Amino acid sequence: MLQPGNHRKTDTNTIEIEFDSEDEYPSLFSSLEKSLRLIEESLDIKASSRGNKIFLRGEAKKIKTAEKLIADLRYISSQVSNLNPEDIRFAIKSAAESGETSLKELFLNNIPVSSKRRFIIPKTETQRLYLDAIKNYDIVIGIGPAGTGKTYLAMAMAINAFMKKQVSRIVLARPAIEAGEKLGFLPGDMFEKVNPYLRPLYDALFDMMEAEKAAKLIERGVIEIAPLAFMRGRTLNDSFIILDEAQNTTSEQMKMYLTRLGFNSKTVITGDITQIDLPLGRPSGLIEISKILEGIKGIQFVHFSDKDVVRHKLVQEIVKAYEKYEKRQSEKQD
Repeated sequence: MLQPGNHRKTDTNTIEIEFDSEDEYPSLFSSLEKSLRLIEESLDIKASSRGNKIFLRGEAKKIKTAEKLIADLRYISSQVSNLNPEDIRFAIKSAAESGETSLKELFLNNIPVSSKRRFIIPKTETQRLYLDAIKNYDIVIGIGPAGTGKTYLAMAMAINAFMKKQVSRIVLARPAIEAGEKLGFLPGDMFEKVNPYLRPLYDALFDMMEAEKAAKLIERGVIEIAPLAFMRGRTLNDSFIILDEAQNTTSEQMKMYLTRLGFNSKTVITGDITQIDLPLGRPSGLIEISKILEGIKGIQFVHFSDKDVVRHKLVQEIVKAYEKYEKRQSEKQD
């Protein structure tokens, strides 16, 4: 009889894993079946369960990877309660694709925030590298397609830094460039005019922090959400600053923003260089700094791809389709 948690090879392409049926297996069972289906799909193997046992069949290398994924899941389950099924799905996919990413590293490298959810985790290897960069560098530039978590994770890190008293305030900025000259014709005062452009930042904030608490911090100026133009002439000390949609900054705006950084401050700049809304002929400040600042010590660039899209699975396919289309159009022009 196998001891709880023992593994036994039944032949060259099969691995059998036994759980403690009285304790461990029931706590895992609710999410285990879905996880097994994801492991099957990601690694192209066969995974089945019977009683308190799991059977993995397929190529030797792939089933060893699956065995490690399940071992990681067992460990995580013993350390973390209320695992989010979506987090598990993305983490398994990422770990299976890279062959090196550890589920333990992804899940236990979490960001505690004041939220209904206990923590936020990186769902891909690039997201994990992004969080490491934010921890270790004062200026981080995240570039990549929509849905890769650039702004959301930066917001989580900002809130976590504030909770730990590493900074005394959070500043969230966005260019309102899409409005252009039409801004003056919109109804209401300046706040009402620019508020629609800042809405995504509010959405991310309220997803991580209780609305009442966030509203009080905004009222006190501890959390500031403002258009980029409001940064001119200021020096931001002891702050965590996020510049979102940076592909829509002009060269002058980007230079102005970068020189606002004060003592004990950190900034994360995010953007998607495939979605530039600047008038034709105006260069993007985000594209320029990719050439100007690359290689400067203390500044880190992190590049996301369609593989890092963590929204609805069709979003990833849409991003790929647009990339192929734009590549074909570019080749025709050449």
